[in-house]
Amino acid sequence: MGPFTDPRSLDRAALEEGTTFAPRFDANGLITVVTLDAATNAVLMVAHMNAETLALTLETGTAHYWSRSRRAIWKKGETSGELQQVVELRTDCDQDCLVMVVRQTGRGAACHTGRQSCFYRRVILKDGTAQLQDTGLPRLFDPKTVYGA
Repeated sequence: MGPFTDPRSLDRAALEEGTTFAPRFDANGLITVVTLDAATNAVLMVAHMNAETLALTLETGTAHYWSRSRRAIWKKGETSGELQQVVELRTDCDQDCLVMVVRQTGRGAACHTGRQSCFYRRVILKDGTAQLQDTGLPRLFDPKTVYGA
């Protein structure tokens, strides 16, 4: 299973209060990861890991995720150069969600749109309809240049 323990081997007290890392993957074998910027605590992105990408992340110190759309390992920044160096990995009380604090390399863009964060729009209510409004977060790179058309 990797450098961590199967949560089924622990009782509730050990899972919630103990020192054993035993991530609880969902029925699809994934765990949600909220990624924060170490310098600002800004939420950069939300993604998923499976046991293999979590193990790779722990072993290399570089963020690896599971791409649900491509159904493949995704080393963050492998194409763009915007790698994420792990500063700290946290788990919640029942170990079914992770928060990863990273140092973003390259130009500082975590989002494939070229922005620092994937959360560059806010939801507003206008004339009774929910709409998206840009927060003004600038593009740090042109995605067409980095990823192609």
